[in-house]
Amino acid sequence: MAASPTSFGKGELRHLGLKFANAWGCHVTAFTSESKQEEALAMGAHDTVNSRDPAAIKKAAGRFDLVLSTVNVQMDWNAVLATLKPRGALQMPGAVTAPLDINLLPHMMFSQLSVGSSPVGAPVVIRRMLEFAARHNIAPINEHFPMSKVNDAFEHLRSGKATC
Repeated sequence: MAASPTSFGKGELRHLGLKFANAWGCHVTAFTSESKQEEALAMGAHDTVNSRDPAAIKKAAGRFDLVLSTVNVQMDWNAVLATLKPRGALQMPGAVTAPLDINLLPHMMFSQLSVGSSPVGAPVVIRRMLEFAARHNIAPINEHFPMSKVNDAFEHLRSGKATC
């Protein structure tokens, strides 16, 4: 497949996005913190870009057909759009509640970029996705804590130590 998607964010959506894109035969790049790069590679990414380094993001300009953003925080969306090839797309299943600060010029208009979002697919799409996941052994990564350690689990999550 000629597509070169990238994914950034945390949690289930991100690591499943990495696994699906890899199984589709895409060359996958993960935008992630330096501490999570090895983890992203183990989940199916071929390359990583340090998402906390503006110079690294700028170096990725014009590189991707698709950016799948699973973050729920504000980002420099114009820098993210600059990483797309002409006619590229930024898809956002992650719920960013603040307005997006996106400049129409130069990237959106001159490169014919698109931005989209959808909370869930149609039942037929979900069924095909689950069948594809079964064929390619794509499964979520889970961490388990006993209920007696719920506070430890929340601290593990808050500290950024959670897998994915």
